[in-house]
Amino acid sequence: LIIALLNQLPQLAVFGRTASLFPLIFVLVVTAVKDGFEDWRRHRSDKKENDRLALVAQEGEFMPQKWKHIQVGQMVKVYANETIPCDMVLVATSDENGVAYVQTINLDGESNLKSRYARPETAAKRPDFGPISGRIICEKPNRNIYGFVGYMDFEKQQLPLGPTNVILRGCELKNTSWAVGVVVYAGQETKAMLNSSGAQSKRSRLEQSMNREMLWLSAFLFVMCFVGALGLGLWLKRHKEQLNTLPYYHKYNPSTGKHYNYYGIFGESFFAFLSFVITFQVMIPISLYISLELVRLGQSVFMIRDAEMYHSDSNTRLQCRALSINEDLGQIRYIFSDKTGTLTENKMEFCNASIHGVSYSNAKASVVPSGDVEGFLKQEDKHIIKELLGKQIWKPKVGVKLDPELVRVLQDSCDTWERKAVHDYLLTLAACNTIVPTKVKLTAAGNLEMEAACAGATDDGIGLIEYQGESPDEQALVSAAASYGYTLLERSPNHIVIDVLGKIQRFEILGIHEFDSIRKCMSVVLQCPDRTIKVLVKGADTTVFSKLVQMTEADGETYTEENQQTQLIFVTHAHLDLYARQGLRTLLVAAKDLKGAELENWKSHYAKANTTLHDRGGMLREAAKIVEQGLSLLGATGIEDRLQGGVPETLKALRQAGIKVWVLTGDKQETAISIGISCSLLTTDMHQIIINESERESCREALINAKAAYVPKLERRRSLIKRKCSVDVTYGENHRDVSTSGELFSASTSLAAVGSPSLDCTPLKRSVPSSTGQPLALIIDGNSLVHALDPDLQQEFYDLASACEAVICCRVAPLQKAGIVSLVKRKAGEMTLAIGDGANDVSMIQTADVGVGISGQEGRQAVLASDFAMGQFKFLKRLLLVHGHWNYSRIGYMVLYNFYRNAVFVMLLFWYIFHNAFSPLSAITDWSLVFYSLIYTAVPTIVVGVLDKDVSHKTLLEYPDLYTVGQRNECYNATLFWFTMLDTLWQSLVLFYVPFFTYQTSTIDIWSIGSIWTIAVVILVNLHLAMDIRHWTWISHAAIWGSIASTYVCLLILDIIEGDDFLPHYWVFFHATRMAGYWLDILLIVCLALLPRFLMQIIRQYLWPSDVQVAREAEILKRNKKREELPVELDIIM
Repeated sequence: LIIALLNQLPQLAVFGRTASLFPLIFVLVVTAVKDGFEDWRRHRSDKKENDRLALVAQEGEFMPQKWKHIQVGQMVKVYANETIPCDMVLVATSDENGVAYVQTINLDGESNLKSRYARPETAAKRPDFGPISGRIICEKPNRNIYGFVGYMDFEKQQLPLGPTNVILRGCELKNTSWAVGVVVYAGQETKAMLNSSGAQSKRSRLEQSMNREMLWLSAFLFVMCFVGALGLGLWLKRHKEQLNTLPYYHKYNPSTGKHYNYYGIFGESFFAFLSFVITFQVMIPISLYISLELVRLGQSVFMIRDAEMYHSDSNTRLQCRALSINEDLGQIRYIFSDKTGTLTENKMEFCNASIHGVSYSNAKASVVPSGDVEGFLKQEDKHIIKELLGKQIWKPKVGVKLDPELVRVLQDSCDTWERKAVHDYLLTLAACNTIVPTKVKLTAAGNLEMEAACAGATDDGIGLIEYQGESPDEQALVSAAASYGYTLLERSPNHIVIDVLGKIQRFEILGIHEFDSIRKCMSVVLQCPDRTIKVLVKGADTTVFSKLVQMTEADGETYTEENQQTQLIFVTHAHLDLYARQGLRTLLVAAKDLKGAELENWKSHYAKANTTLHDRGGMLREAAKIVEQGLSLLGATGIEDRLQGGVPETLKALRQAGIKVWVLTGDKQETAISIGISCSLLTTDMHQIIINESERESCREALINAKAAYVPKLERRRSLIKRKCSVDVTYGENHRDVSTSGELFSASTSLAAVGSPSLDCTPLKRSVPSSTGQPLALIIDGNSLVHALDPDLQQEFYDLASACEAVICCRVAPLQKAGIVSLVKRKAGEMTLAIGDGANDVSMIQTADVGVGISGQEGRQAVLASDFAMGQFKFLKRLLLVHGHWNYSRIGYMVLYNFYRNAVFVMLLFWYIFHNAFSPLSAITDWSLVFYSLIYTAVPTIVVGVLDKDVSHKTLLEYPDLYTVGQRNECYNATLFWFTMLDTLWQSLVLFYVPFFTYQTSTIDIWSIGSIWTIAVVILVNLHLAMDIRHWTWISHAAIWGSIASTYVCLLILDIIEGDDFLPHYWVFFHATRMAGYWLDILLIVCLALLPRFLMQIIRQYLWPSDVQVAREAEILKRNKKREELPVELDIIM
């Protein structure tokens, strides 16, 4: 815009005024059309959404009203399978207990049903027949879709309100006939609308480096403009006495008495400087930013359409949510990965149970939904299991495995301590959760139909129960309890109903303390049918062990009882270690009776916490502390979470590609180590450094000692690798030995007089003497990380961790994950990638340079916060090694080429000013100056940026070491930039002086020689690009040769236009092309300009071949060998 405005001034009118406005108008029109179309689509979508109808209470009845007119305080009624139009507090449902079931897939991607509850006080007033009166006080609108704090003043009562009492906009009502709620947030203030922003904007590292080169180009532009202005000033001073007799510099015409606009030497030099800025402004390739966006868009389309990254089970393709960092995928050095749901399937199966010191791990009988028992069992065991199943009215839909020994304990009619422990254990699994039971029955059409489970409902035969919940762990635990006869049938805000071995029992819920990342456990306070009150707890072992009853406080207990409790803790701890080493996820289960003053104290604190608006979470944690202490240990659980397919192969390939993988998990150390071994992250030859320190000084000492013992050895080992790693390539009798740490292959080619070339291409084995030490693996827990991430210990932790081949961090909190990523980014200065599938991974994903979300079992929170999303971890291998490598190499070359393309054109104009009295006027027409970047040369660079491939995807996957090209910045760096500028200088000199010397003594006009320069520079830059294309397609051919052809067409059209602006070069092109020297000059320019580049490429490829060049040679020779062997194979077949 500034350039166009300057060109409108008469003193600075270098271009024609219309021509100078064309680029600006073109960009504005294209942008306006694109943005206008997007705005129209958005407006149409918004109008359709806002005009949807909902039933709103008006004048005593529910009447239709548009969503956009719904206001806070109104009462809304929603029917089954309808979408909720606003955030509303539930006041009544069709269920007599006030329960509503919703699906939040449009909000967070989770398809499991969730239960929401109306307060019994409001549900009893039947607001579906008419409005009720009350007041709701709640927090201000915010983005937290998992929290709500408020209370309701209703009939002189203060009723607490929480997340389970609110249904958010975008949810769908399921398995509930109708629901009525009061609007608390509407329109733009709903949580869904506040969360509707896209992924955060990021800039790639290559683009940041590109801006550094932009500064150099700006400096070049300033120097050229200054040289031109200075030269003009000196020329005017030298010809000061002749200015009245020279064209364009008459200061005064005596015959007419007219004064011309001459501003003196300084004034003319100043205006010349500005004019040169207008003429040479192409030196700064502003259009490159637009080209980059188009190229990245094209690359994203091909990544999304890659069938190899399509996950059929979830019907998901790769999602590119951030188009600005495609090339960063090719430069990753560190990967930080969650474990559960990322490396594993997050499909839990209950395997082992430790109950009162006995491990029930002999699960051999598989119970399928039909009720049949499968597996190799004794007839006696089969009979016992069928007898247990015969007592169940409802069965879990998901089949589980049963242990006959545990079934025998349940069948025991005697009230033994073992029987009581099993009862409390299974009762805790069935009751301590937020699972929603739903009934599944077979319709007449043969389809499965789901509705809310109700204990009072009766059906012919045996029904199936399906458990819906946010946590796969809870679903597995509840299903396991149901399989053993403790079936959760019904849940409401105030009670649950459990089928205990065929007997329906109702438990009143006095309070629930849900799981949070601080307490790391969940507890529920129940009133049992016998009026006793129990606290049931399940959680992480590190937390629950600290909450168990202390022996010194166990008044009245005998020494024998104390000894039994100590023995129980010891045995259970051994079982936990055993389960963890098998790769199982573990939890502890505990309980206690609640009575007397402790009960009243808890009720008081719990009620107060539920009615406060400020720091409700903190007050609820304080209330939980009252009951979550002095617990009696019941046992432990072991749940299997199987590895995803292809994870070991992916991690192996990533490690070969020079990428370090860190696993950050909340699981136990033993579980994480077991998974690390099974997924090949940890290998048998690795030396494991384990740090488990809860005290700061102990952690400091452990880090310092480990660093002193292992880091110096590793540094010596790396220096040995660097000295010993080399490439030995033999072509015929010629031998070359190149010492470089980046080379991959040992290739030998012999060309016989008769026969085909042969190539032996194998990865080099970088063997190091055993005395240099083993590869290292660091395993550190969350307690140690608390201290290791402190500012004074960060360097010690980083030095040790960066020296290891693999790092596993256990028992890590979400903020610790983000802290680790931030530390490595800051200390290493390398590209980082974080990948996860759950809400606890969001902070880590947003902190890393590249964030990848997995569309898993834990919803879409990670996907919504990510830059890229995929269905399985194994797709990361192809995303990085193939598409990441391609994207980086393409864009790296594209940026350098655009610098060259624009600079060679500007340098051509620059040399011309030395021969035209430093005038800013050019021999090239105004329209050609404008069209050069828009039409003549724009398309080929975009096509190459999208389609070019240096090597095939098969080679990239076969040799992961090729990925290190991006890590070493081989395709774009400062050295390449300066070599490109030197090449540009040579080519611009050839471009200008070949025609200059050819026609120096001729009578050719400036427009004719300008026509030669125009077509010569277009042909030159396109052939320069063609020399570097590694993968030709018909689109590439069309772009390169079509660009040259379109230049000729444009020149023809511009030269036949009759008009004042086009008169100086009217018909010039036709006269110039008739001369033989015109075509010979173009041929000579191309040959001389590209000859040094061509020779340098040959020499470099022969003497110092890169990894990619060796790989390309291998591909070509293999292709040729296959072609020669094909006829032989056909002859054999015939």
